[in-house]
Amino acid sequence: MQELTVVKRAGTKETFDDHKVYASIYEACISAKVPKRDAEKICEKITREIGKWLKGRDEVDSSAIFKKVAEILEGMNKEAAYAYETHRNAP
Repeated sequence: MQELTVVKRAGTKETFDDHKVYASIYEACISAKVPKRDAEKICEKITREIGKWLKGRDEVDSSAIFKKVAEILEGMNKEAAYAYETHRNAP
């Protein structure tokens, strides 16, 4: 399986890591007071969906991943989606 390259906002590149996606969603869920077990289920579902969405790509912008995660999370838990979206812009 070919590695997927993520182009970060600053223009740097790194290999896609689904653990980072999971961790960022989990942190948003916990910030939104989602119970841990529910947060884990949300993370697993979204991580799977993102994996399918990325299938066949060689490179993707981190902002595209961010937007797709936010879109899916919005449909699952609005408070967690808000935490996810605002965390990215935090200092």
